[in-house]
Amino acid sequence: MEGRKENNGMNHAELIASAREVLRIESHAVAELIGRVGENFARAVELIFDCKGRVIVTGLGKSGIVGTKIAATLTSTGTSALFLHPVEAVHGDLGMVLKNDVVICISKSGETNEITKLFPMLKEIGVPIITMTGNLRSALAQRSDVVLDVGVAEEACPHDLAPTASTTATMAMGDALAVALLRKRQFKSEDFAFLHPGGSLGKKLLKISELMFTGDHIPRVPATATLQEVIFEITCKRFGCTCVVDETGHLIGLITDGDLRRTMQRLEDLSRLCARDIMNQNPKTILNSVRATQALDVMKHFNIMQVVVVDGDNQPVGMVHIHDLLEAGIGS
Repeated sequence: MEGRKENNGMNHAELIASAREVLRIESHAVAELIGRVGENFARAVELIFDCKGRVIVTGLGKSGIVGTKIAATLTSTGTSALFLHPVEAVHGDLGMVLKNDVVICISKSGETNEITKLFPMLKEIGVPIITMTGNLRSALAQRSDVVLDVGVAEEACPHDLAPTASTTATMAMGDALAVALLRKRQFKSEDFAFLHPGGSLGKKLLKISELMFTGDHIPRVPATATLQEVIFEITCKRFGCTCVVDETGHLIGLITDGDLRRTMQRLEDLSRLCARDIMNQNPKTILNSVRATQALDVMKHFNIMQVVVVDGDNQPVGMVHIHDLLEAGIGS
């Protein structure tokens, strides 16, 4: 384009130095927050924890983008949260705020006009307001129930204009809130899995009990079963193996296709054989409480295609094939 000057003056060393300076400024901004986490932070956590409704997060521009992320993090860690755009709020969306909610306002200057306009209505609804700002003397700070200081000494932007270090600091404070609430709620990995059923996070937390075949799908024969009965059970259940159980239903062994082939190659007279004679007396098993990823690790480590799932009393409660885990996306 005519009149536009191409600037290729920075060499690689200068580009690297510039990036490192940005990271230094932003890491310093986050580190500075540590000394500011005190009673106000604890009060904010208590307000949210005691909330009978939801956390409504609002902010404009870059603060709004950060607010969206904070709301998402809160929701995924056990604290119900929504993002409310301040402009849309004054055009009807304020109706989503109920008296049992808590509102978090985000504004670097603390003077964002679109948010200050909401305060009279928020006060009328009666919700507690937490403000995250870099200006403790601002209108928002003065009118809020709790103020969290997320001010920064400088932005990483060389013109000190584009929100960079300030948005990083605000997001970090939001993460601190979410994790503090997670711990206060005693939010467990099982709870996290329930809220993240899709994607790699959910898959990592799935228990084998959610993927295994149970009941009549489990191949099993008594120790006295004939070779014909063993072959029939392996063929019908299609796992390439069968459990061998005693009279009380406890697992005492496993017979695989490979065990059958090796027995047939070794012996000529198979008529008197029963399951007890050819079973592996120490099969690899897993408890029904383990993660699916752990089950896959066991199968890969021992180079086996299927594994018996047992309860604490060593009774077979499930069977899983490695193909079932791979099809479910475990290990991908």
